[in-house]
Amino acid sequence: MENTLTDSFTGLSDPTTWITAAVIVLLLFCSAFFSGSETALTAASRGKLRSMADREDLGQQGAEKALLLKEDSERLIGGILLGNNLVNILATSLATALLTTLFGEGGIALATLVMTALVLIFAEVLPKTYAINDPERTAARVARPVALVIAVMAPVVTLVRYVVRAVLAVFGVRIDAGANMLSVHEEIMGALSLGHSEGRVGKEQRDRLLGALDLHERTVEEIMLHRSGIEMIDANADPEDILSQALKSPHTRLPVYRGEQENIVGVVHAKDLLRAIDQLVRGPDAQGIAGIKGFKITDVAVKPYFIPETTTLDDQLKQFLKRHTHFALVVDEYGALRGLITLEDILEEIVGEITDEFDIPDAPMLAPAADGNFVIDGAMTIRDFNRATEFQLPDEEANTVAGLVIHEAQTIPAVGQCFSFHGFRFEVAERERNRLTKLKVRKLG
Repeated sequence: MENTLTDSFTGLSDPTTWITAAVIVLLLFCSAFFSGSETALTAASRGKLRSMADREDLGQQGAEKALLLKEDSERLIGGILLGNNLVNILATSLATALLTTLFGEGGIALATLVMTALVLIFAEVLPKTYAINDPERTAARVARPVALVIAVMAPVVTLVRYVVRAVLAVFGVRIDAGANMLSVHEEIMGALSLGHSEGRVGKEQRDRLLGALDLHERTVEEIMLHRSGIEMIDANADPEDILSQALKSPHTRLPVYRGEQENIVGVVHAKDLLRAIDQLVRGPDAQGIAGIKGFKITDVAVKPYFIPETTTLDDQLKQFLKRHTHFALVVDEYGALRGLITLEDILEEIVGEITDEFDIPDAPMLAPAADGNFVIDGAMTIRDFNRATEFQLPDEEANTVAGLVIHEAQTIPAVGQCFSFHGFRFEVAERERNRLTKLKVRKLG
């Protein structure tokens, strides 16, 4: 025992002991740097880094370098892990040698305990906690030295990548750099949903932003006004009846048909109609009120604009803006009329219901009845129902709640029939012919 203590005191007076200890401390700092850099560069948002790169006062060049590193995440992680493991193994080896010199065979166990504690606290938890607190700024600060380390270790990292890919290929796993990177849409949508669940983003804000983001995934068929609800003008009707219909209608644009409603010959705008009537009544060749008898609706109707039902809302919005029109008729693959859609319909998917003084007042906000059921119109879209209730009814197989019930029931149910699927209970409250006009919906459990 005395010899061991004597050797220990002798070792402490040796300059080599203090140099070795200093190298171990330096290696622990390097390990902390690699650990913090790994956390910062993997956790940093590409969107926030891009924003920082556009502002010179927030480390523009560092943010640019961080974005370049994140483009090849496999190379980034490989380089950092290689450097981190090298310094950790070297530090542990030196600590073992040092403590063995000072304490003999017991130094091996002591080195294991000491290095485990030091690496865990100062080289792992502490730097990673610091980095995750503000990953973007940390990533911008460490990007340059990390890029230098990766460049120096590039040959070894490349070799490691090939070995890893070869081993994974044996198990049928293929790795492509950036293959699993989330799209911009997915990142934003995920952030909005998370922000709403945490109470930082309001429901209205979330709905507006999500509505704008998924326009490219939805088709005009999902939001169009069905043909059964379209108000039309008969081209062969009496001119006075046409004028009366246009004045009573809450709509500015009305399709014009001849013979049968499938035969759309034009679309008339209320302003064009009134201008033409004004010319007949008060124009240079005015014939007074009697002049209305000579009015022909087809003279003021414009050529109808037809679109396929599979057109995405994003594409249709662009077409409306390009063609300077707000109104389109929707047809199926056989050319049969399915419905109509307006620019306002698309905008409502983003900002919510838009009404003016001529629109029918909105129904009261959807709320459950005393028995817990939501009583809704069967024609209500699943998307609108989900928005109003925060439920998650699937909309892959149907656009409306009634359509979903019919799809799942595989029949047109009678009044009073109840069904349970997707975690909800549906009861048919009213039915007109083959249409489910009113439903009661309640979440189970």
